[in-house]
Amino acid sequence: MKSVAIISKPSKTELAGILPELLDWFRNRGYQLYLDQETAQYTDGEEIVPREQIGAKHPNFALVLGGDGTLLSAARAVAHEGVPILAVNLGSLGFLTEVPLSELYLTLEAVDSGLCPGEERSVLDCSLFRGGACLAHHFALNDAVVNKSAISRLIDFDLLIDGEYVFNYKADGVIIATPTGSTAYSLAAGGPILMPSVESFVVTPVCPHSLTHRPLVVTDKAQIELRVETGDEEDAFLSLDGQVGLPVKRGDRLICARAGHTVKLLRMRKTFFEALRAKLKWGQR
Repeated sequence: MKSVAIISKPSKTELAGILPELLDWFRNRGYQLYLDQETAQYTDGEEIVPREQIGAKHPNFALVLGGDGTLLSAARAVAHEGVPILAVNLGSLGFLTEVPLSELYLTLEAVDSGLCPGEERSVLDCSLFRGGACLAHHFALNDAVVNKSAISRLIDFDLLIDGEYVFNYKADGVIIATPTGSTAYSLAAGGPILMPSVESFVVTPVCPHSLTHRPLVVTDKAQIELRVETGDEEDAFLSLDGQVGLPVKRGDRLICARAGHTVKLLRMRKTFFEALRAKLKWGQR
């Protein structure tokens, strides 16, 4: 039996009008439905699965109704199981969730017929170490960020690539971004835009003390290590995709490398540059 997981943005009132027709569309085509808790509140009688467990159901694909933040959360839940993601934009900017609601059923018909192309996006595999112990291990589609807290001073970071010392940052923070994440926080901090197919990561300082500290592009085969050299436990914070986070302190080491899996995005029409022109208003008078 065909199956689909539906993952929705919390507190989106328009879902009450979208979901009844959408669920009927899937039922009429013989799909088994798995709904996360946010989706399930607008219907009943379907199987409800916690978001973090929905990938284990191995649906044919996951339909994300929301913005880029909902997609990032869904990617952490299903990508490691190889589940493709179709993202429908109910948010605002939507670099990743580029399918508009008006094209929902047209795109679903293409997916159901096996005619919707997909592309794979690289993922960061991130581990935080304190002493000899691993405190946390997470995946990130966009970025891993170590930032100072609101009232703390600049933080010292040592950057190492494949174990080789590169230099020391004194900055508000440092961003390690995938090509997908290059259009997110890294871009706002002055980093370059990378095509999704580029096999690289970018290390971008946030408000560095030295003007000579510029964004650095490295191969995605490298191991990137940040060592926090100054600051107390409340001075800095690690966040993954802006959604998962924990405090860091002096002596902690963040190690990032390319994950063994990718995020598979189902995309119908727009190329990467078409999306950039639309989202960044390039070439518009």
